[in-house]
Amino acid sequence: MRGWWQELAGLVLPGDCAGCGAARAVLCPRCRDALSGAGAGPVRPAARRAGPVGLPGVHAGARYEGAVRAVVLAHKERGALPLAGPLGTALAAAVLRGGGGGAGAGAGAGAGELVLVPVPSARRAVRARGHDPARRIALAASGRLRRAGAPARVAPVLRPRRRVADQAGLGARERLENLAGALEVCRGGARVTAGARIVLVDDVITTGATLAEAARALRAAGLGVAGAAVVAAPADSFVRIRSATRTEQKSCE
Repeated sequence: MRGWWQELAGLVLPGDCAGCGAARAVLCPRCRDALSGAGAGPVRPAARRAGPVGLPGVHAGARYEGAVRAVVLAHKERGALPLAGPLGTALAAAVLRGGGGGAGAGAGAGAGELVLVPVPSARRAVRARGHDPARRIALAASGRLRRAGAPARVAPVLRPRRRVADQAGLGARERLENLAGALEVCRGGARVTAGARIVLVDDVITTGATLAEAARALRAAGLGVAGAAVVAAPADSFVRIRSATRTEQKSCE
C-alpha cells in the first residue's frame, strides 16, 4: 500500500525542482528567480569573438549554468513541459532587452508587430522528444510579452530543407559547414511575417552557427531580421557593456 500511495502521490503532487532537486516543487523560488530575466543582456558566441558572418545581435535571458542548464535540459530532453513558462519568462526578457518591445528594434526590420521566429529542431529530434522545445518556449514568451504590453506572436516559418549531422562534438567551423543551407522559409512564410519586426529565438546559443543559418534563410526570402534572443548563453559570452563603452570613447578621442 505504501508503494502504491507513493506512486499515486507522484502523479498528483509536483515532483522535485528541475533546477536544484528541492522536494515537491516543479521549480523552486530560487531557481525560478534565476530565470526571471534580471540578468538579461547582449552576448557573443564564446568560440568566435564577433560570431559567424550574418549573425544578428543576440541577447540572452540567463547564464547557461547550474540550475538554468538543468531546467533547459529537463524541458528539452525529458519532456518537462510545465517548465516552458519560466523559460519563456527568460526569453521574453531577452527580447525586451534587445529592443524587441520598442518601436526602434532593428534597422530595416519594419515597424509592425513583433514576431518571434523559433529555430526549428530536426524532424527526427521532434519525433524523439515528442515536442519542439524552441517553439513551445517561444509561445510562452509571446504570452509574457503581450501581458507586458508588447504586441507579439509566434510564426514558425522556418523549416529544415535537408538533414544535418548531430552538432554535438563539432567545433565552430564544423557547425557552420554542417548547417550551411540547411534551413528555408516555408511557403507563405514571407506573407505571414510581412511588415513585422522579426526576432529569431532559440533556447541556447553556443557558436552562433544555428542562429546565423536561420538569419540567412530569412534574408534569402527577403525578410529583415531585427535581432535574436535566447533563453540562456554561456557566462563568458555575455558582453561587458561598460568595457565596450570605454573602448568606444577611446576610439572617438
